[in-house]
Amino acid sequence: MRKTAPTSMLLAGALLAASFSMPVQAKEWQNVTIALEGAYEPWNLTKPDGTLDGFEPELAQNLCGRMKVKCKLITQDWDGMIASLKVGKFDIIMDALSVTDERKKEIAFSTPYASTPGVFVALKTGALANLGGTGKVVRLTGNAANDKATLDTYRAAFKGKAIGIQAGTVYSTFIYQNFKDIASIREYKTASEHDLDLISGRVDVVFDDATYFMSAFAKPENKSLAFTGPQITGPIWGDGEALGMRKTDPELKAKFDVAIKDALADGTVKRLSEKWFKLNVAP
Repeated sequence: MRKTAPTSMLLAGALLAASFSMPVQAKEWQNVTIALEGAYEPWNLTKPDGTLDGFEPELAQNLCGRMKVKCKLITQDWDGMIASLKVGKFDIIMDALSVTDERKKEIAFSTPYASTPGVFVALKTGALANLGGTGKVVRLTGNAANDKATLDTYRAAFKGKAIGIQAGTVYSTFIYQNFKDIASIREYKTASEHDLDLISGRVDVVFDDATYFMSAFAKPENKSLAFTGPQITGPIWGDGEALGMRKTDPELKAKFDVAIKDALADGTVKRLSEKWFKLNVAP
């Protein structure tokens, strides 16, 4: 016959059972820390006085105002963002972060607030200037059979060439998957670094977000650069750009989802994107 538990143990057991039956209280977010690279103009940039500016810092302040929470913006190196988010260094990644299936395994994403094309850039007077499709838009699905005809054109053009790409981006994955067997690929910590190497001749062509280049072209030092080939859009880039956050913070995701949807609905995203990119990137 099993012994009866002492009264103290029964009481402790009852309290423990009660604690498990109580609903978990949702976290009340009053302060949120948002990390940006601070070096991916015009998405985000660091001004001479050290403050952050650009499309995303402005949008962040708008979203936080809607949610009535206090947001702190900090800078973080791109290549350490997801790891730093997961260990709690900050609460949100906001850095033109594309939603991909691979990243979904690691973190949660908000409703997308932008969707932008990728594009190749070369020297205006270089051998890869004005490739076929320059000035046009093509849609890639991510399905090799569907995209083969378009990609084969650029595989032929880039054979034996050097392609520059910012490390750890959805664009670097695209370049490695489609060109690593016919071209050398050089990775850079920031987008501006691959621009410098393109100008100096260390790489023959670079690939990045079209909105980044539209801002980069306005700088005097980049006057020799231009788009080559079409702007590439479509499901190959996933669902668009969104906020990244920990999977353990569903209340935070819910708050930002509502705020982003409202900012899309009332034209705020359109207004800010046209201010910073000269085009509407609202998804």
